[in-house]
Amino acid sequence: MEITEKDVKHVANLSKLAFDETETTAFAGTLTKIVEMFLKLEEVDTTGVPVTSNVADNVNAWREDVAVAGWDREALFKNVPEAEDGFIKVPAIMEDN
Repeated sequence: MEITEKDVKHVANLSKLAFDETETTAFAGTLTKIVEMFLKLEEVDTTGVPVTSNVADNVNAWREDVAVAGWDREALFKNVPEAEDGFIKVPAIMEDN
């Protein structure tokens, strides 16, 4: 499956990223190779291989759910460049439509 430069530009636009033509061509080639590697895995016969969800022997470390006091809001807002109504004000990243 080939990832085209048009595909790269479309995803870049959705991600609010911009690439020049050289980068777009390079990404298209690299992403095509990655997809081809994944498709190659479909050829592997896994008959009789048990399903594995985690290869590590991790054990959950549980703790009591105890309420603790939070941080001082004024101290947290000392380094905030702009705040409004108790919230940190950040630049908009969504378009109007």
